[in-house]
Amino acid sequence: MPSGPSGYSASEVARLVGLSVDQVRSYVRNGLIDAERGARGAYLFSFQDVVLIRAARDLVKARVPRRRIRNALQQLKDSLPRGRSLSGLRISAESDHVVVQDGDRRWSPDSGQLHFDFEVKDLAKAAAPLARRRVREARAAGDDMDADDWYDLAFEMEAPAPTDAASAYRRALELDPEHVDARVNLGRLLHEAGEVAEAETHYRAALERDPETEIAAFNLGVVLEDQGRLSDAAEAYESVLRRNGDHADAHYNAAGLYERLGDARRALRHLKAYRELTRRDR
Repeated sequence: MPSGPSGYSASEVARLVGLSVDQVRSYVRNGLIDAERGARGAYLFSFQDVVLIRAARDLVKARVPRRRIRNALQQLKDSLPRGRSLSGLRISAESDHVVVQDGDRRWSPDSGQLHFDFEVKDLAKAAAPLARRRVREARAAGDDMDADDWYDLAFEMEAPAPTDAASAYRRALELDPEHVDARVNLGRLLHEAGEVAEAETHYRAALERDPETEIAAFNLGVVLEDQGRLSDAAEAYESVLRRNGDHADAHYNAAGLYERLGDARRALRHLKAYRELTRRDR
């Protein structure tokens, strides 16, 4: 977490998820949630922690044993997407499985008789005023924050305040134009906002600084595809696969592109690779 204003306090988390402050703290004391300590020893929670605490609340209400809650939360934490906003996720229980839905993708990080159903965007909306205040406080801190501090803050802001997150990534890049992760994440936020040309610029800048940045190459393929530049997008996915031949999503996207381009042989080759990789991961 950044050295400037960082994290949600226990009282803020309690208001967001409908618990008492002592209940929030008890989740940490009982080992259900990890939390960092601030300068004065108080707990500080990330937005991901807020998501996990919201799930933990319903698991506790359902009288699920503590050991199972701990395992379910760890598996949920491990399954949450990295390097992108959590605000599009819906987390629920279906039959005997926890189900995470992200657009058209669904997966189950745990099994057991669990009882909860919520959309992360609702938590993000509730957290937005607090997130914006943190950005204002960070700007007031001025020279006390370096590029990494601004990057960490921006990453935390993505779900509750994406516009402020983009602003914070820009501040990180002002301080360090070579910050590849800030380039990639800013590009993704711009892409999600429909600013595809500027997103492409940041993905290419990231690749110029670190040609092995796999996520920048993959995201470049997606943004080129969204612009209708199918041949360029296919080459971007091929560049991902030259770095990592086991990148299932790159195989899948390339297969679709080659089918649209009328290259059935390549489309079939990538589709076979995708199916083999997904079978291997089951």
